[in-house]
Amino acid sequence: MGMGNRGILTAALALCLAGTSFAQTQPAQTANPPVVTPSQPTTVDQVVNAILAREHQEVATLRHYSPIVETYVQDMKWDPQLGAVPEDDHYYLGVADLSRGVEDRTMLRDANAGWVHKLNPIKDLTSFLGNSYVPAGFLQMIFVDPIDFDRQHYRFDYVRREFLGAVRCLVFDVTPLPKSGDGRFQGRIWVEDQSYAIVRFNGVFVPVARTFGWNLHFDSWRTNVAPNLWIPSYIYSAESDLKDFPFGHVRYRSQTRLWGFNLKLASRETEFSNLTVEAPQVQDQAQASQDVSPVMAEREWQREGEDNVLDRLQRNGLISPPGPVDKALDQVVNNLEVPNNLDIEPDVRCRVLMTSTLEAFAIGHTIVVTRGLLDVLPDEASIAAILAHQLGSVITGASLPDEYSFNDTTMLSPQETLKRMSFRTSEADEEVAAKKAIELLKNSIYKNQLGTAGLFLKQLAAEQKQLPGLISANLGNHVFMAQQLMETAPQLQPTKLDQIAALPLGSRIVLDSWDDSIEMAKSKPVELLSAREKMPLEVTPFMPYLTRYQNPGDAAAADPAKQDTAKKNP
Repeated sequence: MGMGNRGILTAALALCLAGTSFAQTQPAQTANPPVVTPSQPTTVDQVVNAILAREHQEVATLRHYSPIVETYVQDMKWDPQLGAVPEDDHYYLGVADLSRGVEDRTMLRDANAGWVHKLNPIKDLTSFLGNSYVPAGFLQMIFVDPIDFDRQHYRFDYVRREFLGAVRCLVFDVTPLPKSGDGRFQGRIWVEDQSYAIVRFNGVFVPVARTFGWNLHFDSWRTNVAPNLWIPSYIYSAESDLKDFPFGHVRYRSQTRLWGFNLKLASRETEFSNLTVEAPQVQDQAQASQDVSPVMAEREWQREGEDNVLDRLQRNGLISPPGPVDKALDQVVNNLEVPNNLDIEPDVRCRVLMTSTLEAFAIGHTIVVTRGLLDVLPDEASIAAILAHQLGSVITGASLPDEYSFNDTTMLSPQETLKRMSFRTSEADEEVAAKKAIELLKNSIYKNQLGTAGLFLKQLAAEQKQLPGLISANLGNHVFMAQQLMETAPQLQPTKLDQIAALPLGSRIVLDSWDDSIEMAKSKPVELLSAREKMPLEVTPFMPYLTRYQNPGDAAAADPAKQDTAKKNP
C-alpha cells in the first residue's frame, strides 16, 4: 500500500455501528415481497420520492437474509513499468447477519475473535505493523444509507438516462445536506426506471478522514434475481493516493462478493413435494439383489462420505450446485483418463468451491477447485495440470476418513464448516501425486502445452510472499508447485505482452448471488495495449452486465440472441 509498517485503516466504522440499531426481529416468510409504488411519476420530485420509498423497502427486505460475504484486499505499490502492483493482501470470509445491521460472523479457522472484534478502534491504534481493515466496513457498502435516506438529509440532482447492460436507468448525484451528520453517502446512484430500485451506487461516506482511519471510496452493484428483488452482489473499493500525514499514503484495491441469499434450498422442498408413489408398478427386487464384496463395500462407504460432505458444503453455500462448469472440468478429467487407460470406480467428478483463494483438493473421488483458481488459470492445459495433480492423488490411494460417512459429523453451520472440516494432505503425499500427474499429462492431449502450466506456477511462486491471503487454502491444499513443470516453462517476463502467465481475478467465472450457480464468462478477448493491462492475480473493478429477471417461459419466448441474458428462476 506504499505505507510501510505504519498504516491504520478503519472502513466506515461509524455507519457500521449505527446500522446495527436498525433490525427486524422476525425473518420474512417470502423471498419476493410486493413493491408498493404510486402511479407512474411525471416529475423529478415524484421520481425522487419513488426512489426513497423503494430504497427503504430494499433495506427492510435485505434484513431478512444472511448471505455469505467475501472480501479480498490487495495493498498496492507503484511500479514504473507495471503500474500499481500488489505488495500485500488480506482475506475475509463470513456470514452476514443483516437482521442485526451489518454484523457478521467469520467462517475462517484462524480468525481470533471474529470480525466484530476488529471493530474495536482501540485495537487499530496499536496496529502499526500493517494496515488494519474492518471487514464489516466493506459489508456496510451494500446500503446507501440504511436509516436516513430522505430529503431531510440529502439533495438529489438529476444527471441523465443511461443503460447498465440491458437495464435502462435514471442517474442522480446525491449530496448530504449541511449539518446532516457524519457517515452520509456522497456520490452517484443509478436507478432502474420501472420500480425505481437503486441498482448501482458509487461514492464514499463522508467525511473521508476520521479519528481512527478513513471511509473508503466504493462502487456497489445489485442484481435482479427475482420479481421486485434486487440484491447486493458486487462491491469494488479502491484508493490510489489517500494521504494520512504523518503515516504516508493509502493505496489498495478490494473486491467484495455476496452469495448464498437462498440457502434454504427451496428446490429440495419442491423436489420432495413432487415425489410420486407408483404403487401398481412396485416389484419385489429381493431376487435380483447380490452380495457386496469387501472392496465394493469400502468404495460405497467412501462414496457415502463424499456425498455427505458435498451436500453439506452446498447447503452451507460453499460449493456451487452441479452445473456446466463442473461438466467442462469433467471433460478435462476424461481427456486425462482415456489416453492413460484409466477406468476408475466410482467415477471421478469435479465440483467448484466458490471462494477466491487458490486451492484444489480431493474429497475421495471428487476433485474440488476454487472459483478463484479457475478465474486466474490462463488456458485449458493449465487447468488440466491442476486436475491431473488431484487425479494423481485419487489414483495413488487418497481416502476419506471414516468420520464423514457418519451423517452427524457433517451437520455443521456455515460458520463451523471451514473450522471443523479439512481435506489437507501431507507434503509426502503431494509429491507422490505430483509425479503421477506428470505421467498422466505426458500421455494426454496436453503434453505439448505444459509450458503455460509451468509458467502459471512460476507466477504463483513469484507472488507467494506478496499474496499469502490469496495463495492459501481453507479446506484443502494450496496449489502444489510442481518443480518438473516449472523447469520446463519459459522464463517469466512480466513486461512481455504475449506471455500471459495468469489472469486477473474474475476472468472466467460468473457467480449468481441468489442460487449460487456459476457459469463461464462470455466476455470477448481483448488485445492488450501495455504490460500494465496484464494484471496477473490482481483485483480489478466489477462491470457486470445487468439484466432484468425473467421467468424461464418468458425467456424462451424472447429473442433467441438475447436468451443467454435471462436469469434462471430461483
